[in-house]
Amino acid sequence: MKNRRILVRALAILVIIGIAVCMCIIGRGHTVYFDNKSMTGPDGTEYKAPYRIQVFVNDESVGKIKEGERAMASAMGQEFKAVLHITPEKDAKKVGSAITLKLPYHMDGIIINLPALLNGAPEEVYMEEFIPAPVTETEEDEEVVTDEFAMPTDEG
Repeated sequence: MKNRRILVRALAILVIIGIAVCMCIIGRGHTVYFDNKSMTGPDGTEYKAPYRIQVFVNDESVGKIKEGERAMASAMGQEFKAVLHITPEKDAKKVGSAITLKLPYHMDGIIINLPALLNGAPEEVYMEEFIPAPVTETEEDEEVVTDEFAMPTDEG
């Protein structure tokens, strides 16, 4: 009887741990930033940004990103799918492209450079971690402390 109770408790703990591990992997949230900016890779390859890219995630438009702009989407899990409608030049016909990416587990905010991704650059070139700029505090005027017992002088 005592062995059976210990076995049931151990099994229950293992099931809970298994569910927790699955939820950590499946339910991991990421913020994905899409850049439409020209860039030069480490090997000197130039990746030119198209005129505009419209990004769809889960059949919803994330935004129309003109050259030099950025858009953002939230994603759950380690696999990310998006559909891109690319306009190479102003008044040109749109070209559709579907992308599927494996998102790194250790990154919360991920920047994807779309021109580099679309031109076949390796992951190290088109994907990087988003690190927010540190907030700089402005120096406020220093409060001048006066002696409350001092007598005002009449110099005038």
